[in-house]
Amino acid sequence: MATQDSGQQQPGTSPGRRALLGAAIAGAGAAAVGLPGVARADERHGRGHGGHGGHGGHGGYTSLPVPTVVAHRGTSGYRPEHTLGSYQLALDMGAHVIEQDVVPTKDGHLVCRHENDITATTDVSAHPEFASRKTTKSVDGASLTGWFTEDFTLAELKTLRAKERIPGTRQRNTLYDGRWDVPTLEEVLRWAEKEGRKRGKPVWLHIETKHPTYFRKLGLGLEEPLAKLLRRYGRHKKNSPNFLQSFEPSSIQRLAKLVSAPRVVLLSTANSRPWDFVEANDPRTVADLITPKGLRWMAGFAQGIGPTLDLVIPRKSDGSLGTPTTLVRDAHAADLILHPYTMRNENTFLPTNFRKGTDPTAYGDAFGAFKAYFETGIDGIFSDNCDTALLAAADFVNR
Repeated sequence: MATQDSGQQQPGTSPGRRALLGAAIAGAGAAAVGLPGVARADERHGRGHGGHGGHGGHGGYTSLPVPTVVAHRGTSGYRPEHTLGSYQLALDMGAHVIEQDVVPTKDGHLVCRHENDITATTDVSAHPEFASRKTTKSVDGASLTGWFTEDFTLAELKTLRAKERIPGTRQRNTLYDGRWDVPTLEEVLRWAEKEGRKRGKPVWLHIETKHPTYFRKLGLGLEEPLAKLLRRYGRHKKNSPNFLQSFEPSSIQRLAKLVSAPRVVLLSTANSRPWDFVEANDPRTVADLITPKGLRWMAGFAQGIGPTLDLVIPRKSDGSLGTPTTLVRDAHAADLILHPYTMRNENTFLPTNFRKGTDPTAYGDAFGAFKAYFETGIDGIFSDNCDTALLAAADFVNR
């Protein structure tokens, strides 16, 4: 069994000291001092697919290393997701960008949760004073029973503690249950500014509006308060160190009218429809959006797309990787970058040809899977294990 300082990562364990240092060197540190390991976007792309020159510029997203490693909800492979502890570890590992999902409270504050249903990610069920808040709702066509952020004031939400969402898979993460609360987006912006000053360079964020049509109907629209916060912290400009993202194109269109920060349209499975399309009786599916015509349409208000990895390389019937699609080429032709989601180290999440052994919670050949995805030409990737992703990116660039 490897020791903590061996650099080897055992399933479910916290990253070792050597792994942390290696990831940091392979990531932002290597790019900052010009060492080999991770290319910058402007170096790799140049003007190859439009160069994004009109969007990024000095200090903009074209200055990010490629492949860009986006810490998915922070380091959710090691800490409960969307906590300051998860974000801090991602930054310490050297992640290039750190993701936040935002949902509103009853009194209009934006908080960082992957979903407004907080049943699995907080200890709300252990609070008898909130037992009567448990309810069943329809959110984007799905019936959900639990507790929801829009039924709590910020003060009430702050009495809760975050916990691991999938304890059966990530049992060691439960060690940190109760350690952190639910952060507001403003707290994260303050944290990012503080850490940026300490490091002498901006902390990049990837901020997603969750269920924007649903919340707008409740009078809790996300885009306006998000834009207000971005302006307050000077993160609203075209070169600002944050991406804005949503699965609903209309949310990105709305944000495009409010701020100039770079924007990304998230894309689910090919046969799915964005919920704002469902509400507006727009018959288009994701399959329509990833055609050259659909990509050109999105390029009119966004600088990138965040497709599910299966849109880049579909899985075959046995769960193994098939043949890459033309999405990367077509998106680049439309001058869009691609940050697909999500790579995780555990067997249960990997394509079958990269799994090892029979334990679904054990780590598989994540490096092999990263290599296959990087070879398609994607500009970055979301990962729950950003130390692994950074080392894989360095391997790819240095090969």
